[in-house]
Amino acid sequence: MDVRLERDSLGELELPADTYYGIHTARARDNFPISGTPVAAHRELVVALAWVKAAAARANRELGLLDPRVAEAIDKVCADIADGWGHDQFTVDVLQGGAGTSTNMNANEVIANRALELLGHRPGEYRHLDPIEHVNLGQSTNDVYPTALRLALRVRLGELRNAVSTLRESLLGKGKEFGSVVKMGRTQLQEAVPMTLGREFAAFGLTFRDDLTRLDQVCDALAEVNLGGTAIGTGLNAHPGYAAAACRHLAELAGMPVRPAFDLVEATQDAGAYVEVSGVLRRLAVKLSKLCNDLRLLASGPVSGFGEITLPARQSGSSIMPGKVNPVIPEVMNQIAFDVVGADVTVTMAAEAGQLQLNAFLPVIAHRLLSGCAHLAAGCRVLDKRCVRGIRANADRLAETVARSPGVVTALSPALGYAECARIAQEAATSGRTVTDIVSERGLLAPDHVAELLAAASTAI
Repeated sequence: MDVRLERDSLGELELPADTYYGIHTARARDNFPISGTPVAAHRELVVALAWVKAAAARANRELGLLDPRVAEAIDKVCADIADGWGHDQFTVDVLQGGAGTSTNMNANEVIANRALELLGHRPGEYRHLDPIEHVNLGQSTNDVYPTALRLALRVRLGELRNAVSTLRESLLGKGKEFGSVVKMGRTQLQEAVPMTLGREFAAFGLTFRDDLTRLDQVCDALAEVNLGGTAIGTGLNAHPGYAAAACRHLAELAGMPVRPAFDLVEATQDAGAYVEVSGVLRRLAVKLSKLCNDLRLLASGPVSGFGEITLPARQSGSSIMPGKVNPVIPEVMNQIAFDVVGADVTVTMAAEAGQLQLNAFLPVIAHRLLSGCAHLAAGCRVLDKRCVRGIRANADRLAETVARSPGVVTALSPALGYAECARIAQEAATSGRTVTDIVSERGLLAPDHVAELLAAASTAI
């Protein structure tokens, strides 16, 4: 195998001649065989790193610090990476020590070696274009990595927002479809008062309204970056005009607003925005899991459970019980939610563990947040397309349970009083007779009046 020799402050190392990553990446590959998941698994992070490096090259060229040919080559490689080239070269593990330094070095080396090729040189001939001196000019991992992470999160959060919004619309659509189907509402799993299945599904949809607002809010918070702060936020080794220029170019490349932080020292050490994002994801996960618990419960049976709705059958449910079908789509969303809630603890502890001017634990924060966004978005899409849209109401069963439920007596309480209705409910529960029959036999209310009160109760606002 053809090899090339590279050097760093620790010594020399042979690398395959055709790799675009270099010695720093190779050492990180050896040091962190942890999760088996490379940085390339988070495509948005790789693309965001390319945006940051391109913005830096443009700013440094504009300030007269970078040779135009070198800047153009770096810019071209970054554009190719944003389009999908070279992601297989981002091979360091997502879990790594060093606050993301290995990821930044990986990006520097891949961009430099491909840019060398574009300039007619071989990978590793760094005297012509160096990963640190040129690609990383005016930068530090400590401003590059968090800036890229914030951009990547905004992309992922946007995808999640779209998925939640679509799911919400489908639930509201079911609310309209089931608008005339009367059922019993429940509190503490006991029959309470009549309502419509439509109101139940409309409430499922409406519950995500605030989550969409919160997703928008955290996206806006992530627009503030510490690019230009270099190591600790003081901007050491960066041109005084670099931060503003780099942020301007970055906003253009990413197609989204980018704001320099008010105080770069504070912004470099603070992980509060990530805690806020994690909290929004946790809140959404909890509500999605509750929705799926309800769907599984309402569809339980099909004979001996609630059986109020039927979920679309997606696959055989058992290797031993013929014909059994399980609610596998809600179940997978439950598991996604459990994972996101657990990840919130990881993010919280990682944010808390930052010390003085830097948080060293951004890699695990990045991995958990980017994964959580992606999994929740995928889960919402699957829940929408493969479950919610195909839900059917078991109207006959619902009509029967409403007729036989002692709970409907609450609707008669304004006309008959609480004490009388309690006696009627007790008799209905012990005798198995309907509330309507008991009230009619006792001559307490005319049958038409009973029907009118029950109908009004089931559709009450």
